[in-house]
Amino acid sequence: MRAALGFPRIGEHRRFVAAIVTDTVGSGLFMPLTLLYFLATTDLSLVQIGSAVSLSALCAIPASFVIGSLVDRFGGKNLLLVGNLVQAVGMLAYLWVQEFWAVAAATVLLNVGRQAFWGAYGNVVTAITRPGERETWFGFLQALRNLGFAVGGLASGVVLQIGSVTAFHVVVVVNAAAFLVAFALLLDVPDHRPEPAADAPATTAPGSGWGVVLRDRPYLRLVAGQFGFVVGVMVLNYALPVYASEVLELPGWLVGFMFTLNTVMVGLGQGLVVRWMDGRQRARMMALAQVMFVAGYAVFVLAGLVPVWVAVAAMLVGTAVYTLGELLGGPVLNATAAEAAPDHLRGRYLGLGQLTWGVGGAVTPAAFTWLLAHGTFSVWWVLVVVAAVGAALVLRLPSVLPAAAQKVTHSA
Repeated sequence: MRAALGFPRIGEHRRFVAAIVTDTVGSGLFMPLTLLYFLATTDLSLVQIGSAVSLSALCAIPASFVIGSLVDRFGGKNLLLVGNLVQAVGMLAYLWVQEFWAVAAATVLLNVGRQAFWGAYGNVVTAITRPGERETWFGFLQALRNLGFAVGGLASGVVLQIGSVTAFHVVVVVNAAAFLVAFALLLDVPDHRPEPAADAPATTAPGSGWGVVLRDRPYLRLVAGQFGFVVGVMVLNYALPVYASEVLELPGWLVGFMFTLNTVMVGLGQGLVVRWMDGRQRARMMALAQVMFVAGYAVFVLAGLVPVWVAVAAMLVGTAVYTLGELLGGPVLNATAAEAAPDHLRGRYLGLGQLTWGVGGAVTPAAFTWLLAHGTFSVWWVLVVVAAVGAALVLRLPSVLPAAAQKVTHSA
């Protein structure tokens, strides 16, 4: 089964893989309930809760710079451990928060812990794998994360059915416990920190560290292209649910079905897509991901022009096409970003990439909802422009960034 799905041999990395699965199952259990949890356990309004969550996301964005420096200094494994502990503390704080600022503060703590974990994640994956197998590993772990989110999401449905404050509190405790179990599993993961090259500048010297990263124009172009991909990925979370249920007024079950379709496709198809990309240039695959996003957007527009029963089918087809973009772009962008960074500054380089996810998570909810409120199809035209710019940026990368000119290698 593993080989048939295009996944690698886990071998000595069992505990690391188990930690990732445990972490995502716990997060998948709580994430769909975040707003509902505070509605059930506090006297805050939905607007206040949403504002607190958005404010915390904005406050946590600068942490990416600090985390990148800490990864380079102390190693990716240590930041994974710290990230899990901070997330556990932030999650347990939810048991007692009642006021707006308390919710925001606990959520900032949770977001900083999440940034520490995922800011170090790419460094650890790069360290434990070899060139030629990184797309496979990034794709494999992405598939596991999606399946973990799916399992957690199904469990959250049971909690919603119960609907009691006690049930919501149990979810918080279980999620905190998942972070602690992941912490314990990671303790035995080897710290594969690379030794600094003999000619690598000291990260505290003038003109080194973040100065090197921010002056690396080819890499900044890659990060800009990655941001275009991030905006596309956020469509599933923030644009599609509102578009399907509120704008087109399609059946309520459709939103959940689209999420399930996306999760199953990523969980079972990621390895197969990486295998299909074998031998193809990375930059072209990144651009093709944006093309698939645009094709999905076109089908979503079509859904707004046809009868309801056809629109339902069109939304599902569009979700499948859109998900192919996610399958194509994710592993290649991660592998390219990791291999284009020098070993002694990889934490900072990948921290800059992680920043795109923080900014995307803070900006896209407001941007998408505003566009959806100002025209049935406005959001899709804007997203087509974003995808076109992203594709243009990555297609020009091979001439300036050797890692983007390399071919995808599938090693299962």
